[in-house]
Amino acid sequence: MIKIMLSLVLALFISPAMATDNVGRNPANLQLASVSAVVIDADSGEVLYKKYANMVKPIASLTKVMTAMVVLDAKLPLNEAIRFSNDDRKAINYYHSRIRVDSELPRGEVLRLALMSSENLAAAALGRNYPGGLPAFVARMNAKARALGMKNTHFVDSSGLSGKNVSTAEDLAKLVAAAAKYREIATYSTTSIYTANFSRPRYRLDYVNTNPLVRYQRWDVAMSKTGYLDEAGRCLVMKTNVDGKDLLIVMLDSFGKTSPMGDAGRIKRWLASGNGGTVASAAKDYQKRKIATHLASRATASIR
Repeated sequence: MIKIMLSLVLALFISPAMATDNVGRNPANLQLASVSAVVIDADSGEVLYKKYANMVKPIASLTKVMTAMVVLDAKLPLNEAIRFSNDDRKAINYYHSRIRVDSELPRGEVLRLALMSSENLAAAALGRNYPGGLPAFVARMNAKARALGMKNTHFVDSSGLSGKNVSTAEDLAKLVAAAAKYREIATYSTTSIYTANFSRPRYRLDYVNTNPLVRYQRWDVAMSKTGYLDEAGRCLVMKTNVDGKDLLIVMLDSFGKTSPMGDAGRIKRWLASGNGGTVASAAKDYQKRKIATHLASRATASIR
């Protein structure tokens, strides 16, 4: 019975959704290494392409975009010093960070590091230093998601290191559209390189943007965030201008380290010519496994 249900679901969902084709672009010609993706015209709201855009997936450090919005919505002073603590290290399960415990940095710079270089300790400190602490912060993250109409999104921490932070490509497009309107998020997330000057003790650390398209200024990007966990794969969201058109691009669960950048290039080529290129066989196999697991889970759930 499960095999029959799975066959039916595969028939309905195995191909990318048919976006409105008014310029000769065939969605079937766009091959991506990302398991889930969506491309939306930021001005008109037209969905140009989507692929399993409603698949709920872990989103890793894409979480930090919501973290930034909650911090800025609270209008907390960006020049106020944030002290990094052992509680912050515990919150990220003692994940590696170059930041020294008990050192300080202004909140605005902490926010910049969380966005541009995906510094997990920075995101943890932002949550802990919110009125009411991390529980109140996470509650506000989820309330903000509901306010934005992100119906399939849930947060449990401010860094994204938990695989229980989940969303969909469709929901994340809403997040990117909203986040890009914040001047600080637009600026901080597209900073190519930055030197942070810490105090107590005084020391300096150099940071680079985790998105090579931003770091090397290859694209006209208005807002960006990368993410990675084993269970989430490689993820990338952007608001970017391609050939004079502002686009919201979400790519989730890519197999290889550079796959999101490769997918961005394939999307750009497909928009211009209708030719989306090809992806490596290893990426195709990875997608088949992920999609089969997802569809089997849906089929089982429908029987229950």
